[in-house]
Amino acid sequence: MVTGDCGALCMWRLVSGAGAWLSRPMSQSLPAILILAAGSATRMRGADKLMQAVAGAPLLATLTRRAQATGAPVFVALPDLGHPRAGALDGMDVTRVPVPDAAEGMAASLRAGVRALPEGTPAVVITPADMPELTQEDFATLLAAHAAAPEQTARGASGSRPGHPVLFPRALFSALLRLTGDEGGRAVLKAHPPRLIPLPDAHALTDLDTPEAWAAWRAMQPD
Repeated sequence: MVTGDCGALCMWRLVSGAGAWLSRPMSQSLPAILILAAGSATRMRGADKLMQAVAGAPLLATLTRRAQATGAPVFVALPDLGHPRAGALDGMDVTRVPVPDAAEGMAASLRAGVRALPEGTPAVVITPADMPELTQEDFATLLAAHAAAPEQTARGASGSRPGHPVLFPRALFSALLRLTGDEGGRAVLKAHPPRLIPLPDAHALTDLDTPEAWAAWRAMQPD
């Protein structure tokens, strides 16, 4: 909403659950959210973990909608634009980013996603797509961390245990573009230690990679 105090010069957003107000000049770009959904999910033994139903829709669709609800621009890295996962995003105003070399590992998705960001994007919040407990509020909390410390890396955590999402300021985009292999952004985070941002319960840590993990997680959900 636009306040009378700022008029047309400022945009204010109440970040629900983040415990913070964000404000920025309307001329400034918003941080982006990048969802990594190009991996092969080989541990699922033929099933696709990102197409498993969560909150009445494929996990990828549910997580993307939660990210979209923050108002930040959302980018989704995919194996290719004809993949069934791309179909889960039908009707959503998000940027689909093909990753033809996804077999290399997570670094390929990071490079493709960062290359796709508009010039001037001040930061990017990155998460793997296999995290069913991340909420709109969790994404908003990481965006609020950027507003509070624009030049600092930040990382969602459960207690003292780091997890996802992870926020990288623009100054580190070039380092992300140099990554190779399947180590994700670990090398960048080692060189630029992030501030840990507490998220509720195990939201930052719950990733489901196997049929057994999915079954155990579903058994713990309320009816």
